[in-house]
Amino acid sequence: MLRAIVVEDVEVIRKKNIDLIRQNCDNVAVIAEADSVKSGVMLIRQLLPDLVFLDIEMPDGSGFDLLQELMPLTFKVIFITGQDHYAVRAFRVNAMDYLLKPLDSFELKEAVKRTEQSYNKDMFNMKLNNLFSNGRKPNEPQKIILKTAERLYAVSLQDIVRCEADKNYTTFFLMDGQKLLVSNTLKEYDTTLSPLGFFRTHQSHLINMMYFDHYLKSDGGQIVMKDKSKVPLAVRKKEEFLLLLEK
Repeated sequence: MLRAIVVEDVEVIRKKNIDLIRQNCDNVAVIAEADSVKSGVMLIRQLLPDLVFLDIEMPDGSGFDLLQELMPLTFKVIFITGQDHYAVRAFRVNAMDYLLKPLDSFELKEAVKRTEQSYNKDMFNMKLNNLFSNGRKPNEPQKIILKTAERLYAVSLQDIVRCEADKNYTTFFLMDGQKLLVSNTLKEYDTTLSPLGFFRTHQSHLINMMYFDHYLKSDGGQIVMKDKSKVPLAVRKKEEFLLLLEK
């Protein structure tokens, strides 16, 4: 059983979220609730929960301020946010669980299940530090956390030339010639990276448009990257890609 604290400043929303958690998550026991960063920090230190449902926007600061006071974290976190596109993009880049308001019961159950099954304390703290770093330095390139069989890497998006699917794995090709094989599908990275300057050229290929060099019309259409690698362009993607180049 996961002992949980819900941190949300709006009482009506907080009560509704607690009811949803109790109705849909049999493995979660809500032991306390907080309405601010200050009260949240106090309760977490006092009660040492297993899981915190954390609102992002609060009157006395943000959910990130709360977490920075408690680093390194010993508890799991599921973020809750409104339609904040910047926050959603940050969570996607760092592969962190988040829920949009108003909460959906199915998404809530799935987020709790993922958090319970795949949570790794060291990896989460690394992702969180990366998220803080990206937030503090908006003019510097964002980074993404990549986990191979041997280690974790914080890779700048500007260092990624392309990604290639390998069944349920994805290989990242970096500008320095390094290759990283990670155990996530290309579809997951397509969702994360396409809004950030990447383009899915083919079912098995995702490229960083920063490293596009030229397009070959021969052999059904091929894209040549600045590292001299060649990537196929699917027929159904050709019109969209050429339009992107014109823009």
